[in-house]
Amino acid sequence: MSGAVSVMVLSAPSGAGKTTLARRLRERNPEAVVFSVSATTRDPRPREVDGQDYHFVPRDEFLRMRDAGELIEWAEVHGNFYGTPLDNVRKAVARGQHLLLDIDVQGARQIRERVPEAVLVFVLPPSGTVLVDRLRSRGTEDAVRLRRRLTNAEEEVRTAPEFDHVVINDDLDTAVRELEMILRGEPEGIRPVVSLQERMDQICAEIDARLE
Repeated sequence: MSGAVSVMVLSAPSGAGKTTLARRLRERNPEAVVFSVSATTRDPRPREVDGQDYHFVPRDEFLRMRDAGELIEWAEVHGNFYGTPLDNVRKAVARGQHLLLDIDVQGARQIRERVPEAVLVFVLPPSGTVLVDRLRSRGTEDAVRLRRRLTNAEEEVRTAPEFDHVVINDDLDTAVRELEMILRGEPEGIRPVVSLQERMDQICAEIDARLE
C-alpha cells in the first residue's frame, strides 16, 4: 500500500451522513477496507446490530476498557461514551488493509496524537438546512436533545480546517469516490472546497435560522 492510507478517520457533525459514507465505502471495497467498530454506551437505534454497527457495552465495562488502556481514543458525546479499541488498528495494519474510523471530532484529535500517520477527513453537509432536516427526520430524539445536537453541530463544523481533507456530502457516489482517492494516496483528485470559511459560516447561519 505504498503511498496509500493505512488509517483514515471520518468525522462530521450529526446528520452530515458520515456513517452512510463509511458503509458505502466499505461495500465498494470489501477486501481492502475494514471498518473499525467502536464501543459505545448508548442504546442501539432501530436496525443497528451489536458487533457490526457498534459494540454496545454497559458504562462500567467501557470505563474498565478505558482504564486498562484498551482504547486508542474515547470521548463523551451527548451524554454517552464512545471509543475505538486499540486492537482494531493493530489487526488492520498487520493485514495490510485500510482501517476506516467513523468517530467524532474529539476522537479524531486523539487519533492525530496517537496515530500521527492517520489521515483525517471532515465531512460537510451540503447545507445547514439539509443537516437539520436529516436529524429531525430520524425522529429518535426529543426537542431538547435535538437542539443540543444542533448546537454541537455548529461547533463541530468550525473544526473543519483542522482536518487533512474536507469532503462535501452533496452527492453520495461522488463523495465516496473522493474518499477512495484519498485512500489511494491521490487526494489531488477531490473537489477543492472553495471559500471554506464562508461555507462554514453559511451552514451555521442556516442551523441558527432553523433553531429559531
